[in-house]
Amino acid sequence: MRTPAEESDTLAQPAGVGSPETAFVRAVGPRPPAKATFWSQLRASLAMFGNRKSATGLIILGVFVLVAIFAPWIAPYDPNAQHLDQTLQPPSFQHLLGTTHIGQDVFSQLVYGTRGVLVVGFLATIMATVVAIVVGVTAGYLRGWKSESLSALSNVFLVIPGLPLMIIVASQFDDPPLPLIAAVLGLTGWAWGARVLRAQTMSLRNRDFIQAARANGEPLHRIILVEMLPNLMAIIASSFVGTMTAAVLGLTTLAFIGVIPVSNLNWGTILFWAQQNNAFPDYWWWYVPAGLCIALLGVALALINFGIDEYVNPRLRSAGERARAMKRKGMNVNAAVTQVRTEPTTAGPAGSAPESTTA
Repeated sequence: MRTPAEESDTLAQPAGVGSPETAFVRAVGPRPPAKATFWSQLRASLAMFGNRKSATGLIILGVFVLVAIFAPWIAPYDPNAQHLDQTLQPPSFQHLLGTTHIGQDVFSQLVYGTRGVLVVGFLATIMATVVAIVVGVTAGYLRGWKSESLSALSNVFLVIPGLPLMIIVASQFDDPPLPLIAAVLGLTGWAWGARVLRAQTMSLRNRDFIQAARANGEPLHRIILVEMLPNLMAIIASSFVGTMTAAVLGLTTLAFIGVIPVSNLNWGTILFWAQQNNAFPDYWWWYVPAGLCIALLGVALALINFGIDEYVNPRLRSAGERARAMKRKGMNVNAAVTQVRTEPTTAGPAGSAPESTTA
């Protein structure tokens, strides 16, 4: 059995009889840095989604995604099937959200409409984000007339009225496919993200690590992909969420005003038919669920965006950490005066005051 002296870093061993003990100190060097793995890099990239706001928004968005994927198994009826003997029925066990004026099941239409909304929203957002990254980062890194030209292009698309352009393009087709609608929404939604990325890239191109990479002769594509993009991920994620919100609202607006054919089932189409058949306000089950789904998806995307902002902005992040610490201690975050929490202490000398902590 080893003695405590043998377990410690400092070992005392006698040199001989009657001689003083000599101490041998075993120096412990710094630990080598942990090797970066794929999972560690993935966790670092997803750290912006670790707070409660982002987690709540991701859970709500994930529920909508699951509903869109498993729509044929969740919907109890064909969304276009007509039951003329059950028109305008209120919610019941047979029809969870009631029926329309021709007996269509509103719940089935809502479930299948989720698929159309998310498909168009994600396609449009991916297109807009890719264009914003290419134009914004390139314009921020380059100098001279090239940068100014790309900046002018972003300004032109920024002032183009999106809704009239979408109406003109969609009206040229009898049945515009979903990718076409997504392309129009993506074409009119990339300019703002490109401007934000350009401004952030201009601040990054003068940093020391970028100057060192340029001095080492690294090619342009490696500087952008390896050195810059990891530092822009939070801005890109925030731009992605904002663009998706605008795409979903644009799609439902086009469907509600009748530009998109009724064959493209989505939440806006449900509201269109409810408005055309005077469902307001008596037949609430026809239009309220679709409106709540639009609002709930908007809340989920807003929560994700708030969480990303709190991660990016150090001031918001520190304020959030202080607020959570005060809540754990039972203090009111919105109190107008500074709260003092007194902790019980053991009996001390006479006249000593109890210890207290101030928030």
